[in-house]
Amino acid sequence: MRLPMIILLVLTIWKAGNGSRANELKADGKVLELDESNFDSAISSFDYILVDFYAPWCGHCKRLSPQLDEAAPVLAGLNEPIVLAKVNADKFTRLASKHDIDGYPTLKFFMHGVPMEYNGPRKADLLVQYLKKFVAPDVSILSSDSAINDFVEAAGTFFPIYIGFGLNETVISNLAVKYKKKAWFSVAKDFSDDAMVLYDFDKVPSLVALHPSYKQQSVFYGPFEDSFLGDFVKQNLLPLVVPLNYETLKLLKDEERKIVLTILNDENEDQSQNLIKLLKAAASANPDLVFSYVGIEQWEDFADKFEANQKTKLPKMIVWNGNEEYFSVIGVESLDAEDQGTQISRFLEGYREGRTERKTVKGPSFMDFIHSLVGIRTVYILVFIVAMMMLIQSIGKEDDMPRVGSQDAVDHAGSSEAESSRYRLEKKED
Repeated sequence: MRLPMIILLVLTIWKAGNGSRANELKADGKVLELDESNFDSAISSFDYILVDFYAPWCGHCKRLSPQLDEAAPVLAGLNEPIVLAKVNADKFTRLASKHDIDGYPTLKFFMHGVPMEYNGPRKADLLVQYLKKFVAPDVSILSSDSAINDFVEAAGTFFPIYIGFGLNETVISNLAVKYKKKAWFSVAKDFSDDAMVLYDFDKVPSLVALHPSYKQQSVFYGPFEDSFLGDFVKQNLLPLVVPLNYETLKLLKDEERKIVLTILNDENEDQSQNLIKLLKAAASANPDLVFSYVGIEQWEDFADKFEANQKTKLPKMIVWNGNEEYFSVIGVESLDAEDQGTQISRFLEGYREGRTERKTVKGPSFMDFIHSLVGIRTVYILVFIVAMMMLIQSIGKEDDMPRVGSQDAVDHAGSSEAESSRYRLEKKED
């Protein structure tokens, strides 16, 4: 009789363990604490889950934690819930290694088990607005002016917005699925003349592309065939003219088009703003190129890579391949203050006709850094291996000589290395 009792006791404990595990994996509005025992179960249990890989000593992680706590119940209450979870990557190193975590905090968003890097905002309300994009319908159907306005307002400013006026949703449905992670898509079935004025189109069918954060928009009147429509959607995932900074540079990492880069003294000056308007007009007429600008006052180190500084005659225009090469156009290296529109036309004409001089970006390019296959994690491993080899060599030498105070020195060095490692990891954030 004792054996059945033991079996019953084991089954009871097993069921209790599974029951507690099931409770852990409920979308109850709390941030789940994951480890190596329940991580895979969580990813398979929820269609949408954002995981924060953190370290307890990381200051940025400590500031992020209450934001996740605040956002969790809101996201859990959506029609298609999004679960928030966290992993102590400093403790569960194998799990961190499996998911290529090389800095803290790192956030990864899993959609139906497929991970993607989360590069969105980290304040609770903005994080919620950003993530709602991924559980929204592929194409939203809008039936009035107020529905259009509500849709645009709810979409926020993080992604471009496409609105088809007088279009059937089937025309853009394939593209909406393809670019679901990058843009909002909708069709307006009913709208007034006021909407036509507001969104600046004069006939239907038309597809309007909005970039709310840049206050830019473009209109496409067809033909609505796959190739033409696809080109318009792809080209308008970026604003007409891209202000370059650390975040927007990431948007260009997969861009195949050449980048027309204008280097200014200060982006905020009135003459710079007037020039940017001219660049927008040029971008509309040259969709096979990406137009961008950067101010020396805003990002001096980046401008210096193209031999532009306070002593350079500005504005300066070049064509950049997004990596280590760029081209200046002979005779139009910089723009004069008068009639800059004509000078931009001459620059583009000279580039297309091949009147260029090829140059190399100073030092490693920023895109090389982004595309690099050797991540920070690999560098740490190499440093560790070298340190171990040096330590082994040192121990071999010390075996033949008296050791005075060596233990204190080793302890101090180990402590310094640990603090240094923590600092480097935390620096990854923002």
